[in-house]
Amino acid sequence: MRIIIERHVKMTNIQQFGKKIVDKATEISELSTIGFYDETWEKADILNHLIRQALPEYHSHAIEDNWLTDHLATLELTILDFLRSQQPLTIPIFYTIAAQLLGFDDELQATNFDGRQVFKNTGLATTDVSDIYHAWYVLLNTHTKNGLMFVDELASHGYFKATNQRILFNGKSLVTYDTTDLIQETVWVETSVDSDNDGQLDLVQVDIQRPRSLEKLPVLFTASPYYQGMMVKENDAKIHDVNQPLTYKTPTQVSDMPTSHHDLKDSQTILPRAIAGVTTTATKTFTDLAGRAWDLNNYFLSRGFAVAYAAGIGTRHSDGMQDTGSPEQVESMKNVVEWLAGNRVAFTDRTSQIAISADWANHKIAMTGRSYLGTLATAVATTGVEGLKTIISEAAISDWYQYYRDNGLVIAPGGFPGEDMDVLAELVYSRMQDSADWSRTQESWHAYQNNTKQFQDRQNGNYDGYWDARNYLNQAKNIKVDIISVHGLNDWNVKPRQIYRLWQTLQGQGHQHKLILHQGQHININNNRSLDFADQINLWFSDKLLDLDINATAILPTVTWQDNTQAQTWHKLNGWGISANEKTYYLAANQLTIAPAGGEGSFTDYLPEVLFKKYTTNFNHWRDQTLQKVPELAHTQQHFRSDLIAKTQVINGESILHLRVKSSQNIGMVSAMLIDYGEDDYIKPHPTNQNVMVDRGVNFAKVALQEFELQNANHKMITIGHINLQNRTSSWQNDALVANEYVSITLKLQPTLYTLRAGHRLGLIIYATDFEMTIRGNQDITYTIDYENSQLTLPQ
Repeated sequence: MRIIIERHVKMTNIQQFGKKIVDKATEISELSTIGFYDETWEKADILNHLIRQALPEYHSHAIEDNWLTDHLATLELTILDFLRSQQPLTIPIFYTIAAQLLGFDDELQATNFDGRQVFKNTGLATTDVSDIYHAWYVLLNTHTKNGLMFVDELASHGYFKATNQRILFNGKSLVTYDTTDLIQETVWVETSVDSDNDGQLDLVQVDIQRPRSLEKLPVLFTASPYYQGMMVKENDAKIHDVNQPLTYKTPTQVSDMPTSHHDLKDSQTILPRAIAGVTTTATKTFTDLAGRAWDLNNYFLSRGFAVAYAAGIGTRHSDGMQDTGSPEQVESMKNVVEWLAGNRVAFTDRTSQIAISADWANHKIAMTGRSYLGTLATAVATTGVEGLKTIISEAAISDWYQYYRDNGLVIAPGGFPGEDMDVLAELVYSRMQDSADWSRTQESWHAYQNNTKQFQDRQNGNYDGYWDARNYLNQAKNIKVDIISVHGLNDWNVKPRQIYRLWQTLQGQGHQHKLILHQGQHININNNRSLDFADQINLWFSDKLLDLDINATAILPTVTWQDNTQAQTWHKLNGWGISANEKTYYLAANQLTIAPAGGEGSFTDYLPEVLFKKYTTNFNHWRDQTLQKVPELAHTQQHFRSDLIAKTQVINGESILHLRVKSSQNIGMVSAMLIDYGEDDYIKPHPTNQNVMVDRGVNFAKVALQEFELQNANHKMITIGHINLQNRTSSWQNDALVANEYVSITLKLQPTLYTLRAGHRLGLIIYATDFEMTIRGNQDITYTIDYENSQLTLPQ
């Protein structure tokens, strides 16, 4: 009987970069360790044994036969029929069986049961099957449709016993640790800072989750000020009003970049607490984490890694004041690493002074986390602290000035107008949650926040010593470890410049810096189907935290970049923004041209009150309307478009806008957007749930499998930039600005890595007030651009 099936299925494409090539002896040894090799098996029966072994939820020969009967080896033969037929194994038959084991049933039917075509369509590796053990080894390392390697998929169905002993397969730890019986305990690390000036070194609470094990465990530490809770109501009450006018700044001459005089010497005169006793047993345990677990950490708990969480100083159950990104905050998190590495004291509680060590740890630590969490991982790495072996930072800040300020302007992170350093501190000052602690610290906290408000100086917008103390690029030379950074090229919260400048700073310093650049916004990608992110990190941690000869730095790409024109497509690159090639466009009336043009154009940054109020309450609508060039906003902007792009080109780095511009007043700012115009499919910056839950162990901490999908549109914003016309020289020097006199500015837009397709048009929008990010004074200011002396340079 021949079965013909026609079915239209959305195909999956998967890239796997985290695979290690091993020799035949290693393959056999690892297969034997996990039960997929037995030298007593007859050669003709090996495939039968392997397939049955890969059905961990089928516990008898008869029930295994049921599965084998329900699945096809060819259009004419079930798998059971094929195994009994003693026919020779061919590549098409092996991969038809393999596709079903990996869950690609729909895709298989869509190709009329051509398993090899399914593997080709999904980007998965195939090999010759004359060596069945090698083919099976490759298959076990291949991703299933459900976002896990096949061997991990088997583990999630109970294939491995929870022995709490490490098993490695292809350089990665497998799910062999019991997550139903974790040790969950709390200690208090004595820091080297006294941020609340009470004469005692601040204690910070650390929560630890670890599998029971006779082995010393590596540790993943997540420094999260959010961990002990967020004061949302208090945060919202502190949001600054951004409907404020831009004001004139007195000119200054500051040739050198300001440096911070902020150090930690004041705390160094305080003696540490006397140790009253020593123990190896914590006196505080917990059943649930105080905050949300980090998904990547959960993935590794079941693979034999311990996990530690700390909110740091100025949070619930800890001492001290909350100071966003400060040296004290960084130091307190560094001190946690020191305790985990065996180089600092922690206590069982906050008063008895009974010391406890991390005697269960192998003293090799990685820091993990996204956003503020990844920021503190980056910051701690710049201290060069002993014991820290790597960091996995996602969407991390490297310079707080670039987060809340830019080129002399007060700038909001995307989506959060009015937020600032004091607002974020208010959000995470979770000591408010305990009434007695809040009563004791309330007065000091308000005074501390008043100081922060003065230091951050929303009237100025300039870079100064306060911001320099929170610029971790200054200490990047102290980073002693290889690191992986993950960032979204459409992240307008923690903008791409944060990772780009860290990348640039670390070049040539002797340590590996791997980049994963995706097309998302401010998100995680560890549950993305088309990229083997967790596998790569597993391989990386085996190298960095287990001291195995994995050579992960050579295996993993220097830069992994998600294509912006095709779904589920990732590329390996040697760098970012490293080409010396450029393409220049010149400004003309409504046009970007390849040759200079004369003339000038003007726009006025003022809206009638009704329209102003409409857009202040919905900045997303303002952005959409701006991109569509609606008439009611036309007078507030200048729009330029190129001719149709003849040949696909890549924008790789920072685009630079050179403008000769004048303002009708002695104040002014310029904002710019770079746009891709063209009816086409674009990657959605928010990944879509795939209606599959990915297991982080065995029925443990499941998360939704996600994927970036395409959507049809007629435009896409590529990047943005902003500048105060009085900060033409630098972000720390105020230049004079005279009404109606031309000045020349150089505005670097946020870096990107973007393919502009042939047949599209490149667009540039120049305006002043950005309703999402800048202050909004609605001042009647007219800006005039000298086209002949203005141009846009794209890095290629």
